[in-house]
Amino acid sequence: MYLNLIDVFDVGLVLFFIGCLGIFFLRSNLISVLISIELILLSLNYLFVVYSVYHQDVIAQFYALCILAVAAAESSLGLSILLVFYRIHSSISIEEVNLLKA
Repeated sequence: MYLNLIDVFDVGLVLFFIGCLGIFFLRSNLISVLISIELILLSLNYLFVVYSVYHQDVIAQFYALCILAVAAAESSLGLSILLVFYRIHSSISIEEVNLLKA
C-alpha cells in the first residue's frame, strides 16, 4: 500500500497539535504536561524520519536520534524533580509548584 507524503505529514502534525493542546488545556497536572511535551518531541521525531525516508537523507535520522536523547533526558530529569517535590510537599499540583518561585 502506497501512502501519500501529505497524509503521513498530517499524522505528525495532528500528534504535534494534540501535544500543544495538552499543554494548554491540562495545566493542572504536571504529569500530563510532561506527557504532552513528550508527544510533541515524538511527533517531531516522526516527521524527521519521514523526511529522511522520502529524501534518502541520513542527517534527518541523526537529528531524530538527538531529539530522542533530549527527550529521554528531559523525562528522567522532570520525573526526578517531580518525585522529590512530591516527597517534600505530598502533592504534584502546579499551583503548589508556583511556591518554588523566589
